[in-house]
Amino acid sequence: MASQPPSLTLSKVFNLPNILTFLRILLVPILVVVLLTKFEGKEFVGLGLFLLAALTDFLDGFIARRFGLVTRLGKLLDPAADKILTSAAFISLVELGRAPAWIVVTIVAREFAISTLRSVAATQGVVIAAAWSAKIKTFSQVLAISLLIFHERLGSWQDLGRIALIVALALSVYSGVEYGIRYTTTVLRGGQSETPPEP
Repeated sequence: MASQPPSLTLSKVFNLPNILTFLRILLVPILVVVLLTKFEGKEFVGLGLFLLAALTDFLDGFIARRFGLVTRLGKLLDPAADKILTSAAFISLVELGRAPAWIVVTIVAREFAISTLRSVAATQGVVIAAAWSAKIKTFSQVLAISLLIFHERLGSWQDLGRIALIVALALSVYSGVEYGIRYTTTVLRGGQSETPPEP
């Protein structure tokens, strides 16, 4: 069978959704430097960078599905980029003293545990689709990180960031347990699922 022309292969790799995903990864070190550097207005710059990166997460998936640009690379890279972004932001917030280390460790551990479960499932032909609890969890994490980045500017509303972080922790744990209960047995059985994956 003839191989695909290089131009076609490159067009699939460097389509718009994948470029947005690459952009999200490239923004991570810039975000960390901004958060950990003292200068006037860094909260505004940091929040802007983080929200821009979070926006690319929504856009790459939407564009890929809307215009039929879903690729294998995108399926692998997109969740990895999400984990890199949120993990880097949370770890930076620990360094700034705005988030307890044990909460961040729990959230990050959940993210990588589910990523491992997805990887093992993929080798067995099982697709673990994003559940609604995971989507709500992601929104809660973005909200918590945003409020904690802007912590110094919130004045009497500073407790909102801490509350949002506790909510994000609870949703992360719940979502992780849900995935574990739903898919661990299927993976151990070698991919023989009794129910179809959630759309």
